[in-house]
Amino acid sequence: MIKRFTLSFLISICLFNNIPAQISQNSFYQKVQTNIVLPPEAGKNIIRLFHSANGIIAVSNNGVFRYSNGKWLGKAVNDYWRLATTDAQNNLWLASQKTIQNEAGKIIPLPGEAGRDTLQCLYWENNQTLHLGTTGGLYTWNGGWTPQPQLKDISVNDIIADAQQRLWVATNNGLWRREGGKWTNLDETLMAEGNHRTYFALAACNKGADIIFSSPLSVGCIAANGDHWVWKSTDGLPYGPVTRICTDEKEFWLGTRKGAIQKDTAWHYYNGRRWLPASKVNDMLILQPGKVWIATPEGISEIRNEQTTLVRKADHYEAVIDKRHNRCGLINISKLAVPGNIATSFTENEDNDGLWTSCYLAAQCFRYAVTKEAHAKEKAIRTFEALERLETITGIPGYPARSYAKAEDKVVQSRSPHPKRWHFSKDGKWQWLDDTSSDEITGHLFTLSLFYELVADTMQKLRVKQLVDRIVSHIVDNDLHLIDFDGKPTRWGIWHPDSLNHSPNWMYERGLNSLQILSFLKTALHYTGNPKFEKAYRILVDKHGYANNAVQAKIFGPFETSHSDDILNFFPYYGLLKYSGNDPHHTRFIQSLERSWRNVRNDRMPVWNVIASALLGKNCDLDIALEELQQYPPDLIDWTMENSHRWDLQKDPLTDRGRKQQAVHPVPTPESGVSRWNTNPKRLDTGRGGETEETGTYYLFAYWMGRYYGFWE
Repeated sequence: MIKRFTLSFLISICLFNNIPAQISQNSFYQKVQTNIVLPPEAGKNIIRLFHSANGIIAVSNNGVFRYSNGKWLGKAVNDYWRLATTDAQNNLWLASQKTIQNEAGKIIPLPGEAGRDTLQCLYWENNQTLHLGTTGGLYTWNGGWTPQPQLKDISVNDIIADAQQRLWVATNNGLWRREGGKWTNLDETLMAEGNHRTYFALAACNKGADIIFSSPLSVGCIAANGDHWVWKSTDGLPYGPVTRICTDEKEFWLGTRKGAIQKDTAWHYYNGRRWLPASKVNDMLILQPGKVWIATPEGISEIRNEQTTLVRKADHYEAVIDKRHNRCGLINISKLAVPGNIATSFTENEDNDGLWTSCYLAAQCFRYAVTKEAHAKEKAIRTFEALERLETITGIPGYPARSYAKAEDKVVQSRSPHPKRWHFSKDGKWQWLDDTSSDEITGHLFTLSLFYELVADTMQKLRVKQLVDRIVSHIVDNDLHLIDFDGKPTRWGIWHPDSLNHSPNWMYERGLNSLQILSFLKTALHYTGNPKFEKAYRILVDKHGYANNAVQAKIFGPFETSHSDDILNFFPYYGLLKYSGNDPHHTRFIQSLERSWRNVRNDRMPVWNVIASALLGKNCDLDIALEELQQYPPDLIDWTMENSHRWDLQKDPLTDRGRKQQAVHPVPTPESGVSRWNTNPKRLDTGRGGETEETGTYYLFAYWMGRYYGFWE
């Protein structure tokens, strides 16, 4: 039946030109991070990176280490290196608080006047001239040290020469230039007041003709041809001050004390353990276009562009789930005993195992419908049986558990403020968690219908019908309540008009739960033909105004906005719209979905874009959905991702429902926490410190549903 629906839907797409019949993603570049494994004697604090004839040089506080053909060579020394640079012959020079020397053992003593200064920068201007910048000024070596009197008692942060052999010096009291032996502080004549006379890093580009500088609030260019420019927060600069600048003419890499920034045709911000071993950037080295090493106090991170496709990403997430996320057929997050270390992964029960497992079943149903792969069918059947077990295990017809575990397994007690208890099954083989939520019922009824239409054989179809009948009968026969083990309604399993229409405690759920129960009843009626479901439906829409309630399903705006309820909002539309085509209220349900879609549109959540496009028969930002799928990170560890310090993200004056700071627009996906259906994409600081790993089901559902409806290849 669903295939006939899909065919007519796709024909309408082509006729009305609202949606492209298919978006071609072909291949694209995915940002991928790898931690470079250093030799133990190198330590972790890498202060500089250089190209060498045979590979890469990494200078740590402990010594010099060379990387070539996947191997490291080098040894630790007693000196504590603070600075490193190369001369015109590419000889490496190192500085400690005691001395400056090259690897051949040639030593240059430190200037006596700088004994108490902190060494800041080191630069060979030519074969004879070495400049040393300290917190006390600039010193020049030409066989002996000469302090530059113009820069005395000024903190010198960086030094560089341009193609005209002019020397540029970044200080905390101006940007200085030496030309023809004369020193000029450009802040006395040219530089913007907004730079506060303070400069941190310098770089040359355009074959040395242009000078790039960083100030407290910007990065700018003094161009030889007069085409100067400045990047500020309003131009997209994510954060600063920038303390390191690296460029290969095609892209810029900017280092800060809180992350690295890439500027090519767009802005990219890399912070948090997903991208860097530590937030502070010591140095950067572009190895080739799209590949860079970033040195930090905790090691080196490689960030590179890796060519891939959507289906390869899907296969990657499937492999992750197979290895670490299947607990007795239930699919949910895994825990990491050592944060960030997937080798320490383990699974344990979660309060909403039933809902998240339902989402995985939906992904496998769409996957099998597209590919007809036996493996996809096996996973769909296995997951259906897990959902079926959630209901049969309780011994209460039509009442599925939140979660289950084997009788001998250790279970984790829920930390929810609403009490949840574990019970043993009658056969003593299992234990199950009560206080089942509307979350589980919504997930079950949506995905059971998909399994029936897209995967099930004759006997499995019968089991689906019987399971749907039992679940919805339980609700109808108990006066529109989900009745728990103790004979009382569960905390969230309530759809009765006395509560939804008349209790102030249910004002938020009025539209949402009205939408749900109407969808449940239409779905059950379709599969069973039982007239009691039609009767209950008619009473709710004719007597209690549930169709009108459903139009207001998505609460937003001045009211508390719960992203965790979006999944409970969108899933019911599938059965309600699919099975209510001749219903006089069908147009109201379309109106409801249109309204819900408008209210989540700027969240850039591909799952809602795909569902809305499929059910409304028009393009609901499928280009954005595709872009988000491409950007979704391969690393599913829920690292802490901090963005509240950023300059480029406009802050919302209103906090979210958790009283957390949020942005006006979603935080870019690669720079935020691992997204899930129930998360606020605008929250600035997210994550669990690497203590859990997500499943990738969020991606799999949107991708395979989009494939099924022909939205992309």
